[in-house]
Amino acid sequence: MNALHVPAGPNADLPPIVFIHGASGNLRDQEAAFLGPLRGRAELLFVDRPGHGYSERGGPENAYPDGQAQAIARLMDAYGIRQAVIVGHSFGGAIVASFALNHPDKVIGSLFLAPATHPWPGGIDWHYRVTSTPVIGWLFSHTLVMATGLTILDTVTKRVFAPNLRRETYLTEGAPALVLRPASFRYNAEDVANLFDYVTRVSPRYPDIQTPAVIITGDDDPIVLAHIHSEGLKRDIRNSELIWLKGVGHKPDYVATDLAIAAIEKLSGQPRNLEALAKDVDARMAKENAAQ
Repeated sequence: MNALHVPAGPNADLPPIVFIHGASGNLRDQEAAFLGPLRGRAELLFVDRPGHGYSERGGPENAYPDGQAQAIARLMDAYGIRQAVIVGHSFGGAIVASFALNHPDKVIGSLFLAPATHPWPGGIDWHYRVTSTPVIGWLFSHTLVMATGLTILDTVTKRVFAPNLRRETYLTEGAPALVLRPASFRYNAEDVANLFDYVTRVSPRYPDIQTPAVIITGDDDPIVLAHIHSEGLKRDIRNSELIWLKGVGHKPDYVATDLAIAAIEKLSGQPRNLEALAKDVDARMAKENAAQ
């Protein structure tokens, strides 16, 4: 399993932190957001989920969030990380929830960023269904995806950040084009196609989660329905805090990185007023969105 492991600095003030990217992503997505401000403060582990980035897919269990959580738990063991704050964005939220359910001894706390964790209405986009179909999916991903995907990558990634501006360097730093490789594209589609049935089956167990959690979500997310997923986590996880951000879309990891880091600090035992910090983000977003 491919990962970027960054040792803690001599003056580290935080426990280890594990970052889990979302659908269509790879470890560089979370690395670009968090490595700079957190370098030296903690031992950091950014993972390419099975079948994504430069990780091999592994066995069929890795087509589901609990299998990927198990793979990440083994990776933590390989690096000697006994416990960590587990951070997941979007699809990664389902893996973080599975991690808290199945590996609670390894979890100091969970940070969910614009998570996808509960059953939702409307199904999935057509290209996920086509790509996850045997034979047809192979042909589709080998003939059309790369050429078409490269032409629309700029537009699609801007939509993911909307209504906020995408960082200009994101296409280089976050390397979203890696998902357009045929095998990665198929594995990503398989993940998404399996997610609904998985969370339908597993989300009733979320009340069993005992470790603390923070959920950060935008009220203008065009990708996931925050009132279903984020509010669902707040309802289901007893020891949790939900932070709403006004005028923020699907990338609070980039738009509100300082707030996300404050949430990590709070999960690590440091006193932080996340609601007050969220108001600062709201004010900044109001100015930036008005200026667009």
